[in-house]
Amino acid sequence: MASINSWVYGELHSISTALIACMLVVLGSDINQLLRKAMRRHHFVVRTSVFILINAFGFGLAIVKLSPIVAGQLAQLSPAWLLGLLSACFVFIGTWAQRNRHV
Repeated sequence: MASINSWVYGELHSISTALIACMLVVLGSDINQLLRKAMRRHHFVVRTSVFILINAFGFGLAIVKLSPIVAGQLAQLSPAWLLGLLSACFVFIGTWAQRNRHV
């Protein structure tokens, strides 16, 4: 068990990146739907530009900026809580994705 805990702590940045990316995958369609509704009256070039900015740069920036914050918060947890919380988070995201027909 100690080797799993040390591995998890060593990979917290990658794990937090995966956690945020999974959340964005599930939220992405809802965000794009809101974006479509908000931009439907605008010109094609404006809609396309906003889509690119949000999806390419916005989601990428969110992953890059939020991952270290999440990793820092997770690093403060005890090993028993960390493994349980990470498991619960990924199960929650998977269940959420399944209910929203992303899986």
